Amino acid sequence: MKLYKTRQGNILFTDKKFYQIDRAWDDLINRENLYAFLRTAITPGNELPISQAAVWCEKEVLAPIGAQEVWAAGVTYLRSRDARMEESKESGGADFYDKVYAAERPELFFKSLAHRVAAHGEPVYIRKDSAWNVPEPELTLFSNSKGTIQAYTIGNDMSSRSIEGENPLYLPQAKVYERSAALGPCLFVPEHPIPLTTGIHMSILRDGREVYKGQVAISQIKRSLTELVSWLYQETDFMYGSFLMTGTCLVPPNEFTLQENDIVDISIDGIGTLTNYVGYKAG
Repeated sequence: MKLYKTRQGNILFTDKKFYQIDRAWDDLINRENLYAFLRTAITPGNELPISQAAVWCEKEVLAPIGAQEVWAAGVTYLRSRDARMEESKESGGADFYDKVYAAERPELFFKSLAHRVAAHGEPVYIRKDSAWNVPEPELTLFSNSKGTIQAYTIGNDMSSRSIEGENPLYLPQAKVYERSAALGPCLFVPEHPIPLTTGIHMSILRDGREVYKGQVAISQIKRSLTELVSWLYQETDFMYGSFLMTGTCLVPPNEFTLQENDIVDISIDGIGTLTNYVGYKAG
């Protein structure tokens, strides 16, 4: 099942039909066994016309987040470790990334609140004070307030590699700024946990030409998804649940940096495609 948050309300897509779900977003998603609850919410009375609902879920869609925080895990894939080590070798910080990849404790960091999160079809920003900016496509988990994974979405953890590479202590500036995160287009709510064969795909277009393309299966992640969530909830409470980006393995070559008006398409099997275009913060 796919649950969309739109300007026209919450819309559930399942079995090739659309249904309106009239509940406050945070109350709707923060529950045990979200899949079973959504099944009970389906009635003939709340079915929507397919043509109308399909347009709303594409053109009127919002980021699938309410009062939740967005956090992120770093260096969870070997390719990410290697990239972080490469960008930070001149600053002497490369060893930190090698150590955290092998450590028991994962790297977890705060990423965003809802007002800084871009939706499908909206711009993500690159920093004017960074010469090296990249998107990071990530399977993103929604866990309820008890720390149980209930749904999945697509995340883009925008990163300023030149800033983080200059000094690991600059990571908050490299990662946390306006429109540095995107989520969407929906919450994917399966009956069973997402399979490790699930693929993540990313394509970057510039002036109509594809300048980057890559794909990877989430089976390449070093840590389990439940392990990452357990560390996040170990000493932190989330009243309405949380979103956790789980890291990336798709890293463009070192000579690549995003440019204004680039289009980033991130697809995850079973979930859909998150599309954002690249811009700068005004002012």
